[in-house]
Amino acid sequence: MSKIDGFARCSLLAALFLCGSSRVFAEDVDIDAVRAAIEKYQDVTIALADGYIRDPSDQCVSAGDEGLPPELGAMGIHYIHPARLGITAEEPRVDGTGTHTDFTQPSILLYEPQEDGTLVLVGIENLVWEAAWKTGGKPMPEINGKVWEAMADDPATEGDEAHGFMPHYDQHIWVFRDNPNGMLVPFNPNVTCAHHKSQ
Repeated sequence: MSKIDGFARCSLLAALFLCGSSRVFAEDVDIDAVRAAIEKYQDVTIALADGYIRDPSDQCVSAGDEGLPPELGAMGIHYIHPARLGITAEEPRVDGTGTHTDFTQPSILLYEPQEDGTLVLVGIENLVWEAAWKTGGKPMPEINGKVWEAMADDPATEGDEAHGFMPHYDQHIWVFRDNPNGMLVPFNPNVTCAHHKSQ
């Protein structure tokens, strides 16, 4: 399935329209409030009904598969909200206009696949496109004093540091799975892709 086929489950207009927040990201985020707001998405069918789609690549992202030390763990399977990401293109890299930063309505939900085929919500992520973010003249986005991760592919390396996306900033929060390396880091050693089955 191509990336655009996956996004087709939302209307093209929705995929091109940024309906997320355009406000400057607040420095302090109440994690308990975020957890309460997204708890409903522990049921993936509710996420689908609210406009999320399973990442068309159907990857379960792990550090080892990304060329990083395997002991860093995994992110899991991404369910994305195309409208909040403001997706505008799929080739040669996924691109968009989204600058949505509201973690109580995240752009991405992270699920860990279970042995019985079910999914468990472990974390969330927001992603803003570097070009769109800088157009607004805003400083690097921050959360609770931490600057978001800057992601851009380095053509000199074998791996794709931006995972097929144009340069962007992203930020994870491990709201439903403890992470010994910190709640705000990209990978979690307590998350595994061992039971991932492609759909």
